[in-house]
Amino acid sequence: MNNKLLHTPEGVRDIYGKEYDDKEYIEKKLGAMVESFGYKAIQTPTFEFFDVFSKEVGTIPSKELYKFFDKENNTLVLRPDFTPSIARCAAKYFMESNEPLRFSYLGSAFTRTDSLQGKFSESTQLGAEFIGDDSVYADGEVIALAILSLKEAGLKDFRVSIGHIDYFKGLCEEAGVDEETEYELRRLISGKNQFAAKDLIEEKQIASPYKEKLFGIADSFSDLDSLSKAKENVTNERSIAAISRLEDLYNVLCKYGVEEYISFDLGMLSKYNYYTGVIFRVFTYGLGRAIVKGGRYDNLLSHFGKSSPAIGFGLQIDDIQEALNSQDIKIPAKDEPTYIIYNPDDLEEYGKALSKANELRNSGKCVILNPKR
Repeated sequence: MNNKLLHTPEGVRDIYGKEYDDKEYIEKKLGAMVESFGYKAIQTPTFEFFDVFSKEVGTIPSKELYKFFDKENNTLVLRPDFTPSIARCAAKYFMESNEPLRFSYLGSAFTRTDSLQGKFSESTQLGAEFIGDDSVYADGEVIALAILSLKEAGLKDFRVSIGHIDYFKGLCEEAGVDEETEYELRRLISGKNQFAAKDLIEEKQIASPYKEKLFGIADSFSDLDSLSKAKENVTNERSIAAISRLEDLYNVLCKYGVEEYISFDLGMLSKYNYYTGVIFRVFTYGLGRAIVKGGRYDNLLSHFGKSSPAIGFGLQIDDIQEALNSQDIKIPAKDEPTYIIYNPDDLEEYGKALSKANELRNSGKCVILNPKR
């Protein structure tokens, strides 16, 4: 036998035993909290037409997609991100509806990653999307739901960083930065590549004091008091409105009682260009990447023919599980199964064993029926 057949391709892996039980427990806990807020589960295809995730939509770069062709030679991709799929689905089935829509999902997303990054190409995500409400209350509901879900799964020590895309965009407009430079600068800042961002700002000869403001945005971690100082640092209405929105959002989150988890990061940007306003990520110690990513995407549904605001998030199940393990937070073990042994040469004994097994199973027990060896 070819031993190569026993191995999985690079970037994917098998999950079984206690690890799978723990993952299932986390999914159930997170899912129950999301469902309690009225979000209805929806299932979209594992692969879609390429245009659902094209550059115009604003999702990840084409080179990071798993692409293949159908029999009509259409380009298909394994979904790298659930949000465009949910947006397409909402536009298709709720085109004429003006009522707020709340959807949840659970499944795998696929991204081609560099093996040196230590990331898997397949990740499990559970998320929620709130469509049809552009208010700060919708922002607050979604962020509070993400926090409460993590707490329900057992995570205690984490931080939610909240930013607003328009603060950066307004600053770029005020500085006279062209669209191409803005896009490249956004990519560098979102990747925390500060040296390259500084070089680009110098290369484009952006005038002072905007040069210092744009470079400093990458390190603008703020508490609530610092937001007012950031507002004084700009004169354009777009950036000022962004700060005001964050201040209002904080007041809403206080009503949920989750303010202790909140911080602000005005340099928070994303490689997903469909984000239009509030953006947030959740970090926890022991893990160098976000375990939750989310934000507002008010223009995304218009790509599919429906004009509607929206905000949502995706919980990275595998990363949450890793964080719980690294912080030594115990996940309750499943009850051990009851074993009933029978004599395979005695049909009557087997019938009694089966009857007992069915009785226990009907009471909710896990029963394994094994022959005597």
